[in-house]
Amino acid sequence: MKINKIYNENCLDTMERMPDNFIDLVVTSPPYDDLRLYKGYSFDFEPIAKMLFRKVKQGGVVVWVVGDQTLNGSESGSSFKQALYFKEVGFNLHDTMIWDKKGFRYPDATRYNNVFEYMFVLSKGKPNTFNPIEDRPNKHAGSSVARKSQTRLLDGSLKPNSAWKNDRDKVVKDIGKRFNIWSISPVAHKKETGNHPAVFPEEIAEDHILSWSNKGDVVYDPFCGSGTTPKMALLNNRIYIGSETAKEYCDIAEERLAKYR
Repeated sequence: MKINKIYNENCLDTMERMPDNFIDLVVTSPPYDDLRLYKGYSFDFEPIAKMLFRKVKQGGVVVWVVGDQTLNGSESGSSFKQALYFKEVGFNLHDTMIWDKKGFRYPDATRYNNVFEYMFVLSKGKPNTFNPIEDRPNKHAGSSVARKSQTRLLDGSLKPNSAWKNDRDKVVKDIGKRFNIWSISPVAHKKETGNHPAVFPEEIAEDHILSWSNKGDVVYDPFCGSGTTPKMALLNNRIYIGSETAKEYCDIAEERLAKYR
């Protein structure tokens, strides 16, 4: 199959042509819970989860960005059901991350306003790649690593972590590894993405691509919409493949990517 291409078709058809154990990283946000209208398209989740497990390499990662619809006073729980099904087909639930969207569109009179979505990081075995983003100021910068890195034992006492036994002269760095809650504004790049109803931020796609893949790796988005994941893969020297059923969105994505090829 051709690489660096977006296929105007169901993702199952695209993946069927891929060799097994082919994909290094999937970064996607599927059309969940009827929260948006995607040209009338809905997807059959379970066959896609099974196919992803076949096509992702051992050590590869799937980043699945989802939320839940509230209907008749109750959240659907679809996000959790999907995460648990991914485990059933063989993936590890490596991390449950949160995208803090820094705000909300509509206030809710009966509950606290929803300002986040889940970012499930699923791995096929132990991840091959983790390039942690370091941009968090450390409140204990300059203090002793050995003093700050401790484990609480069953009896409540503390002891220095064994990993730091020989690092007593080291100090905490000024900037540390980012936590698993990412605060990113959901600003859409409307000049590039046209009328797509649910564009997720380029920063989300890029930061996951940088975290879980290396240059030259294959990055796939089975619901690529206006092409955010392919664009950020391209800009970061990864191979991209996308699938999108709506011709209009494929056209938007191709026009968007043409500027950067």
